[in-house]
Amino acid sequence: MAKQPMLKFVQVDRDMPEKRTADVRKEDFDEIYAEFAAAKAEEQSSRCSQCGVPYCQSHCPLHNNIPDWLRLTATGRLEEAYVTSQATNTFPEICGRICPQDRLCEGNCVIEQSGHGTVTIGAVEKYITDTAWEKGWVKPAAPMAERSESVGIIGAGPGGLAAADMLRKAGVQVTVYDRYDRAGGLLTYGIPGFKLEKDVVMRRNKLLEDGGVTFVMNCNIGEDISFEEIRAKHDAVVIATGVYKSRDLAMPGSGATGIVKAIDFLTVSNKASNFGDSIPEFEDGTLNAAGKNVVVIGGGDTAMDCVRTSIRQGATSVKCLYRRDKANMPGSQREVQNAEEEGVIFEWLSAPKGFADKDGKVSGVMVQRMRLGQPDASGRQAPEVIEGADYVEDADIVIQALGFEPEDLPTLWDQPDLPVTRWGTVKAEFQTGATEMDGVYAVGDIVRGASLVVWAIKDGRDCADAILERFNASSAVAAE
Repeated sequence: MAKQPMLKFVQVDRDMPEKRTADVRKEDFDEIYAEFAAAKAEEQSSRCSQCGVPYCQSHCPLHNNIPDWLRLTATGRLEEAYVTSQATNTFPEICGRICPQDRLCEGNCVIEQSGHGTVTIGAVEKYITDTAWEKGWVKPAAPMAERSESVGIIGAGPGGLAAADMLRKAGVQVTVYDRYDRAGGLLTYGIPGFKLEKDVVMRRNKLLEDGGVTFVMNCNIGEDISFEEIRAKHDAVVIATGVYKSRDLAMPGSGATGIVKAIDFLTVSNKASNFGDSIPEFEDGTLNAAGKNVVVIGGGDTAMDCVRTSIRQGATSVKCLYRRDKANMPGSQREVQNAEEEGVIFEWLSAPKGFADKDGKVSGVMVQRMRLGQPDASGRQAPEVIEGADYVEDADIVIQALGFEPEDLPTLWDQPDLPVTRWGTVKAEFQTGATEMDGVYAVGDIVRGASLVVWAIKDGRDCADAILERFNASSAVAAE
């Protein structure tokens, strides 16, 4: 029987994979963390306390069997660790790279709470599946039998692809429709390569295609094909469009050129820098930070993606305005640290009140200084304006990273009966994703609002289970 080398959190300190220095990494779009070596992955996995109540698992939206695959990694049983990891997660190597582990599994690790430093769960998760790809353990779907039922999935982001994977493995015929030229949604075009290199996403797309999933790209629902046509072609439809409508600042000067949306800036950067596409807006400087004073407005992970992308594009200066302090940043503290190391300047307690322009082109952001007032009922302090402390922040390009809202799908798709909330998200049952429209489901951000990739994966998997249950029930009735 293999020796059990666990519970070493007292003897072995927490260690992360080596991080490339800021001076080196800001020159390219490659991932900033190196891979764990086998010995280091085993060592760090051995720090797990194998606690009776694994809070890491309960605080993971997918309830990944984290203690189990840490133990298997620590004992050198890596293929078993991979099998255990992928049993609950469609994209473990992606979650290992981009999940905010500090707020989920790692942040709730028992040994972290006891002061010994969390197990580096995300880095080990990434190592396990990257090794599985190298060793050829990752295989395309090979269902035991083909089924006649067909499902159309609108949106090739993580929620839609997770549902496609689960349904295809069960033998269902799956077609994914997406407006972009490459599948992956925000994994492909929203998240920069320094957090998630694009070959990692592309090999997943190819795996799904090799497993029998059909992709219909460059397809706009309501223009190239109607929603009713998709419903007529399939036995069930899954809406997994995500939320892509950017929030705008309606304030003086907001119509000046050079004030751009985060999603446009990141999409163009990913196409040009990671795929080598020729993009006019990048080449003419409209959506390119090179040689410019950049101001990013916002404090979430998208804002961090924008400031760090601007650094890599060769911006003269990059500043981030956030109306609260550092402790109240909604984005990952790890990302804030990385941005600071790379030269981003954070202007805390600063909010825009308008924009200055020269001949119609933005030249600065009019900023008002803030302070945190008394806590509200939730305990959070609301920002208050400090009168007379306004100033102008020079800017050649201003990137608005203020979050996303759902598009008006009932209007875009000519579907007035599609049930939506007052926020514009699709109304769907918790867990199943079923809507009031027969055979129509919805998953991910289009239901939750802008959220995490890991939640979209969970929604896609749960929805696939519900669709399979529906198909099986129908088959049983037909057989009677």
